[in-house]
Amino acid sequence: MEPTTKTETLDIEGMTCASCAAFVEKSLTRTPGVQRAVVNFATEKATIDYVPTQASPTSLKEAVVNAGYGVIERVPDTSAAERNAEIDRQKALAYLKLKQRFWVAAGLALLIMPLSMLMLWPALMQQVNMQWLNYSLLLLTLPVLFYSGREFYSSAWNGFKHRAANMDTLIAVGTGAAFLYSLAATIVPGFFMRRGIMPEVYYDTTATIIALILLGKVLELRAKTQTSAAIRALIGLQAKTACVVRPGGQEVDVPIEQVQLGDLIVVRPGEKVATDGLVTEGHSAVDEAMLTGESLPVDKKPGDAVFGATLNKTGSFRFQVTKVGADTMLAQIVKLVEDAQGSRAPIQRLADKVSAIFVPTVVVIAILTFVVWFDLAPVEARLPLALVNFVAVLIIACPCALGLATPTAIMVATGKGAEHGVLIRNAEALEKAHQVNTVLLDKTGTITRGEPAVTDFVPAAGQDATALLELVAAVERQSEHPLAEAVVRYAETQQVAALPATAFRAVEGKGAVATISGQAVLVGNLRLLNEAGVRLTPALEQQAQQLLAQAKTVLYVATEGQAAGLIGVADTVRESSAAAIQRLQAMGIEVVMMTGDNPQTAAQVAGQVGIKRYFAEVLPQDKASKVKELQAEGRTVAMVGDGINDAPALAQADIGLAMGAGTDVAMEAAGITLMRSDLSGVVTAIELSRQTIRTIKQNLFFAFIYNTLGIPVAAGLLYPFFGILLSPMLAAGAMALSSVSVLTNSLRLRSFSHR
Repeated sequence: MEPTTKTETLDIEGMTCASCAAFVEKSLTRTPGVQRAVVNFATEKATIDYVPTQASPTSLKEAVVNAGYGVIERVPDTSAAERNAEIDRQKALAYLKLKQRFWVAAGLALLIMPLSMLMLWPALMQQVNMQWLNYSLLLLTLPVLFYSGREFYSSAWNGFKHRAANMDTLIAVGTGAAFLYSLAATIVPGFFMRRGIMPEVYYDTTATIIALILLGKVLELRAKTQTSAAIRALIGLQAKTACVVRPGGQEVDVPIEQVQLGDLIVVRPGEKVATDGLVTEGHSAVDEAMLTGESLPVDKKPGDAVFGATLNKTGSFRFQVTKVGADTMLAQIVKLVEDAQGSRAPIQRLADKVSAIFVPTVVVIAILTFVVWFDLAPVEARLPLALVNFVAVLIIACPCALGLATPTAIMVATGKGAEHGVLIRNAEALEKAHQVNTVLLDKTGTITRGEPAVTDFVPAAGQDATALLELVAAVERQSEHPLAEAVVRYAETQQVAALPATAFRAVEGKGAVATISGQAVLVGNLRLLNEAGVRLTPALEQQAQQLLAQAKTVLYVATEGQAAGLIGVADTVRESSAAAIQRLQAMGIEVVMMTGDNPQTAAQVAGQVGIKRYFAEVLPQDKASKVKELQAEGRTVAMVGDGINDAPALAQADIGLAMGAGTDVAMEAAGITLMRSDLSGVVTAIELSRQTIRTIKQNLFFAFIYNTLGIPVAAGLLYPFFGILLSPMLAAGAMALSSVSVLTNSLRLRSFSHR
């Protein structure tokens, strides 16, 4: 028996690149009792599965701290909004400090750069004391080094103590080498001059590199904040107060945290619904766009469910609280989006592997660059040239762009999906969706509404349609049969009068009879009419056959022993189904339907929506085997369903999509949940996946090409052919630009819209 595991999420601080995330992940994985650890550099979160008897949250935090990083403490028993507000506050403070460090570095670099350029003008240098100038540059550089750049050096030292290297190692070694060489040239210039080397200083390199990298960090942090905007927007939707009805009928406004299960809440026009519950009295229209992406308000009446953070539009109503806090629909959506943003897509594995070995490899390349240049360059210039190229290689090679390429795109895409009513369980589901070439649709509840509706009302010759419908509705209002409910709903849309019924009697398996306004009325199947001795007219019999040929259920109506009319009932196709299926087919995806109905009914529905291939008379237990059958044909299958009996097929499919109106079991088995009972959500999910994977591939291509081309250029390989050497300052600018460009490319996903 496998041990029970728990999942803990930690907010990590101090990570500067993908190598940091890999090191924290390795430290957590090595902790006894940890079965799996995933650290996401973009979200700065660690998700850990551990055995409670062998590990604890405290031991997990210790592993992170021992690795040289920090953990932002989560206050227990706080809401998601409070927890995220505290994290946002701490991140805002860190962002402010980072900006301060940047402005100090930038300001001093702007002084150091022109002073350093004096060395390029011999006429001016004759008027300037070289030693005095070098000491002035040293004094200006020290605050940049020890205030603005201190975290690079402390992080590199922590990594060194743990035999690990990260981005800060490259920056610290590069700028540190340039500074120490400059310091020696300032203090003991004679040492170099006796060896025929001009004692040049590189304080401008040190200061400018730190300033440029900090600028990149500021821009990066701003962009990363935008990638998690969806989470903050969702949390911000929650109502702050609720109007609770106290014993005695007194209405009191209380903070949302004080609302309890069973409370009766009053919602007035224009107010947000405080939490999840069931309407007890009143009618209204509620805007649920933030949950479902549906722009039209949804009518609410007693017995209907309402959800926290949705907006009441017109009427006033009361509802009883059924869920609070972490159990509400909004809280579940926030958690699902957070989990998805923190998960790792399979496409990221290559980048993770490269990042893990990248920094040590770059250090080796930088050392080789130094040795080669020191050996081959002219004696008087070999040390400066070797040093400059050594620093350039270290600075340009930082693997930030690689680490950000995938998670930032995943963060934006999952948040954007939630805006459109598409909840993505994890990054793997998002990635798989773009590979889908076959969508298998369960008919009932997905293509169709999943409930019977009146499609035809046919009065016999000489019958008044309105009067007959009044009689039929009066009988069916007394019945609880689903077909009777469909007739009553139809009668309500026709706004017919409600007549009283007496002597009502349900005839099991056949229909119902009652007396309405002194008339005996029968509504049921053909057997009920035959037993009552009622015969159909030839015209009604012909019309009944036509309805049956269309795969509709026929209810027969008789009054006073005479056939009076027919009612055609069917599970009707949703208005949006045909358009969504056409969109999928236009995307190159084959759409297949599966149903337990007979082939005649299946053919009828398939024809209505433009589906060419379908499986009929499929038993619930055989649905998963139909998925396997398609997979055996080499297809990548997305299964769409909403019922408990769809769960095995959803789990078997390459990607499962559960309709939001379906069961919890179906949603648990699916990788993606569609909050609307509308097939257009399938189109949205696949389009979003395709666009996200395109963005990730662009990011990875740019990051790989950048490092592949950047390192040889920085090492000076172009110098023998074109006389080109890459300045370390240009390398720093290019490195910062690479990370920002990857983030900016990911942020383009925020413009995704469901067409």
